[in-house]
Amino acid sequence: MSTSGLEPSPAPTAPEPHPALQTRLCELAGVRYPIVQTGMGWVAGARLVAATANAGGLGILASATMTFEELERAVGEVRDRTEAPFGVNMRTDVEDVAKRVDLLVDQGVRVASFAQAPRPDTVAKLRDAGVVVIPTIGARRHAEKVASWGVDGVIAQGAEGGGHTGQVPTSLLVPQVVDAVGSDVAVVAAGGFNDGRGLVAALAWGAAGIAMGTRFLLTQESTVPDEVKKVYLGTPVTGTVVTTRVDGAPQRVVRTAAVDHLDGAGRLTALPRALRNALAFRRQTNTSMRALVREGLAMKKGNDLSWAQVVMAANAPMMTRAALVEGRTDVGILPTGQVVGVIEELPTVAELVSRIVIEANETLARLTAS
Repeated sequence: MSTSGLEPSPAPTAPEPHPALQTRLCELAGVRYPIVQTGMGWVAGARLVAATANAGGLGILASATMTFEELERAVGEVRDRTEAPFGVNMRTDVEDVAKRVDLLVDQGVRVASFAQAPRPDTVAKLRDAGVVVIPTIGARRHAEKVASWGVDGVIAQGAEGGGHTGQVPTSLLVPQVVDAVGSDVAVVAAGGFNDGRGLVAALAWGAAGIAMGTRFLLTQESTVPDEVKKVYLGTPVTGTVVTTRVDGAPQRVVRTAAVDHLDGAGRLTALPRALRNALAFRRQTNTSMRALVREGLAMKKGNDLSWAQVVMAANAPMMTRAALVEGRTDVGILPTGQVVGVIEELPTVAELVSRIVIEANETLARLTAS
């Protein structure tokens, strides 16, 4: 696991935010700054989430790669590390989603985020219990759909973002979504953000804040192995690629020899490998074969996937784990946003959040100076 090789610096003094930074997101999530650390599988664990919460942002725990028992322990660990609000990211197609929703309600988790559109009844149950619901979307029509179900906000991720992503650039997607959902739904901009100038740009588009994955992955509190962080830091802006060969859906990753191999492999090679990974992933998360089949059926029905795509969908978690947990970049994948090409160092989370707010304050002062 990563220690960054450095002793953490003393936490900087939390800057007072410009009034423009006191947004609807801050009100909903109960946070000091409109900055979100996204729920990255295998990365967004209790340590990173608590550090973000203590720095004044919204840390989101990634539960998609956890068993229910692991999620329960992780929520408890975050609670031990911070008294600040935080969130949990969930998949909607897992067998025990209702049990996970109950856990969030019972534990008083402030925010529930979703990588896929949650069911209307799930939205209603969470909101009735006082949990803020913020799914991630990549298209205007998806934002309109979930807004009609009563979500509190959406994370609108543009094409620059890491992992599964769409085709519309952030600068076009966010204003579209803001116009589509109106003032009742807080829009959080994602894809391409790493500094205070970007935060101000997002506010200018009508967003209520920014969400960042890659930038938080590359911090001292991130548990990604140090050697893997070095690969990220050495990646230029042009060093990423969007591929469908991981799980059948477009996914932005660092371009490596392993990714080039995937892109050059034929279907006869890809599908057996994906099936092996599906079984391995389910063994690791203690899911029965019956549940695996049931989940596959749900994915196929809910996402209009072919059976080949259902099988390939198992590739993403196992190949991501190989790189981000085991450090095996020779066989794993490195999900990333294009912003990786402008990141050069590994600050603490507190340092990162502080510098973003200070730069945003300075940018807003410059733009409003008479």
